[in-house]
Amino acid sequence: MNWHYQYLILFFMLLQSSIASTQIITESSSNPLPTQVSKDSFRFSKFIAGDFLYMNADVLDNIYLITPGNQLKKLNSKGDSVAVFNDVKKYGNPTYVDVSNPLKILVYYKNFSTVVVLDRNLIYRNNINLRKQQIFSVQAVATSYDNNIWVFDEQDYKLKKIDEDGKIMQESTDMRLLIDTVPSPVQLIDSESKIFLYDMQRGFYIFDYYGALKNNIPFRNWTNIAIARKVIYGFSEASLYTYQLESLQLQTYPLPSWMNGHLSVRAINGKVYVLKKDGLYIYELR
Repeated sequence: MNWHYQYLILFFMLLQSSIASTQIITESSSNPLPTQVSKDSFRFSKFIAGDFLYMNADVLDNIYLITPGNQLKKLNSKGDSVAVFNDVKKYGNPTYVDVSNPLKILVYYKNFSTVVVLDRNLIYRNNINLRKQQIFSVQAVATSYDNNIWVFDEQDYKLKKIDEDGKIMQESTDMRLLIDTVPSPVQLIDSESKIFLYDMQRGFYIFDYYGALKNNIPFRNWTNIAIARKVIYGFSEASLYTYQLESLQLQTYPLPSWMNGHLSVRAINGKVYVLKKDGLYIYELR
């Protein structure tokens, strides 16, 4: 074989190898592999003894606990009780307590399609019967950036903003016109000037305040989602995940065996809250 042809063949082989490497790098950067972190990353911080049925925490490190005595309690970051709402089971067991805005707490009762609105001191403000507003199928609610309320209406597949009287202020286009497979969000969060809809089967759908779809992050089967300081937190059965919205870095924290048997778990602001039968355990991520 002529040496010119041999060099040409070698050149094209190197070129194909370079292209393949470039494709692999591009795919990895758009869908980053998780960085696994040691189980020693959980450092014990505090224990709050008590019998609690529900737990949540906000971006200011306030803790919200529901007791068997029909009380919703708010504790500050030191564990001191700072507020109590005494009628949290008026409509049965709450489906979800939204604390994404510490100044306005929403207690949602899916079976009654009712949202109870509390202020920062857990003082009752009002309640909203969504059915009276012709909104009949809602799984998730959240406080909006302007202290109104987001709901996703699964009857007409629209993201809607309502005021405290339940009046519709704004609604998106029918999602069936925007997305091939319409999400069924189990959680809504207004954060970082965007609205995050989380569907366990399809991941995060991210919208702007005008209802325009901006992005989809396909992290599936996460639970107990929280967003703070441009970090998304979520759990699977065996791991805690953190995802940096700016660097797109995904980290995986294997859950240690001593977390087994928890009633609920939550992570936000670099802290992990583990509710067990004897009380609430708080850890810091390292």
